[in-house]
Amino acid sequence: PELDFNRLSTQLERVKALTLGSDWWTLRELADRTGASEASVSARLRDLRKQRFGGYTVERRRVSGGLWQYKVSQPVDNIMKGDVL
Repeated sequence: PELDFNRLSTQLERVKALTLGSDWWTLRELADRTGASEASVSARLRDLRKQRFGGYTVERRRVSGGLWQYKVSQPVDNIMKGDVL
């Protein structure tokens, strides 16, 4: 954690900023826009689902074959309370 915290936190913030409440994105599109690898972007999307990183809702939909798109929205609990993250 002490070696990678800043790098991964920055990736997390970049992925969240692009996907939160916006259009659908493929891993390739997110990787190109954030400067991270597709594997890193995928890991950050998994992180966003975790409570300690906000418990965001990460939706996915199949485009074709093995290609998926992702979209992030605020946790249902926060929307119901009127909280803005």
